[in-house]
Amino acid sequence: MSTTNDVPTSDVPSPHDVPSSTTTDQAARTSLAMARSGAVPGPETPAGRAAVWTSPAQPLTVGAGRPDLDHVLRHSLAAPEGTNGRLRPAPSAGALHPVNAHLLMGPGGPLPAGRYAYDPLTHRAHPRGAAPGDVPDGTLVVLTVHARRTVSHYGHRALPLLLLDAGHAAAALARAGAAAVCLDADGALLSAAAGLPRSVRWRRTWPGTEPQHPLAAVALGPAADHAEHALRRWAAWGPGPPPRPEPAAGRVSPVLAQTWRALDDMTSAAARPGEWTPTRAHLATQPPPSRRSAPPPLRGAPAPEVLARVLARAADASPPGGPKWCAAVGGPRPALLELARDGAADGAREHGRGPALRRLASGDARPTLAVWAAGQAWIADAGAVLLAYGCPEAADAGRVRREHLAAGYAAGLAQYAATELGLASRPVGSWQQADLGAALGAPPGRDWIVHGLAMGRDDHQ
Repeated sequence: MSTTNDVPTSDVPSPHDVPSSTTTDQAARTSLAMARSGAVPGPETPAGRAAVWTSPAQPLTVGAGRPDLDHVLRHSLAAPEGTNGRLRPAPSAGALHPVNAHLLMGPGGPLPAGRYAYDPLTHRAHPRGAAPGDVPDGTLVVLTVHARRTVSHYGHRALPLLLLDAGHAAAALARAGAAAVCLDADGALLSAAAGLPRSVRWRRTWPGTEPQHPLAAVALGPAADHAEHALRRWAAWGPGPPPRPEPAAGRVSPVLAQTWRALDDMTSAAARPGEWTPTRAHLATQPPPSRRSAPPPLRGAPAPEVLARVLARAADASPPGGPKWCAAVGGPRPALLELARDGAADGAREHGRGPALRRLASGDARPTLAVWAAGQAWIADAGAVLLAYGCPEAADAGRVRREHLAAGYAAGLAQYAATELGLASRPVGSWQQADLGAALGAPPGRDWIVHGLAMGRDDHQ
């Protein structure tokens, strides 16, 4: 592979050249093009803090609800004790963690039915109003992102990272016991259900506070059987109270404003309830490690049957129309490998029954991947690199959202599978000029790397 088909940096708009008003889809395309460009982010800015809700925090009752909400949140979103606030589901560097969870709790839960804002640092819930009288049992979780946190460090590269982090948070909830997930519901519906203003009207409705952009929802327990009805019932219930105003909310950089507009595009792209997909969840009996992302280096190639199982977990978790998946390996037969769905296997099949691999392309892609992944040189020596690719440069806002959320969700579940199979792993979300399709000889602009998961045998750790 080579980078001869890289996108010239001069063809990508500077963050400071973005017009103040853009049409639907254009802001999303502009932000994605900037994130994929070779331009270096500017100096860091203050990250701010998560929304502060004024209601007294309520502890979750252990063992209450169907499933046990305390168990699900403790094993997914909560920051473990002794980790200085490092949250489990978000792979972003610097512990930026932009994802917020709003709990829509029906009858039979660990707290009185109503809306709550979840605080993962204290593992408590802040009440934000009562529930409709006829809302179904179970709990819905609406996941939103606080863009300033990621923009503060990654600048114009923030947009795909925000989407990927939300996908990883959904995967963490699914692994811990959530029964269904929705990655494409209309943003206005999700905002209304969570008792929040629409993102495009947020600053006018709640001045002095930071917009939260809703991206995904998950359903726990009986709510999964009536998720669409429950979401609509919550949305009709009226808004909840605002968070406490923050002085920093008035300081908006051009890059943050552009990222907000791109997220506005994406959360306005779907005028439908969304597709709810069962997770085949099982309650996790053991919590994930306090830091699931292993530090580099990640050397040691996985056995072909192990790599095939991790790749199959990612591919199976991707919805129809989501990104494609492959894996880069080195060694005596370096290649890009994909699943052999039709039985034409190039790699080993576990005992004749497990998933198998076939060769997509020959050659060692890892050195090029290291360059494309913001120059992270250690990737060139990784045992294997799982790749999600697709999302053409002409994709509309809805597709950009769906493919990145799906990639984060699938990579999150693949990372759990890798851990269970004895591999160390680390998500890689920032990719510049990574037109994988063009590098393989296809027309440029169609198949970009969306996400990655570097893996290695953990016997070197």
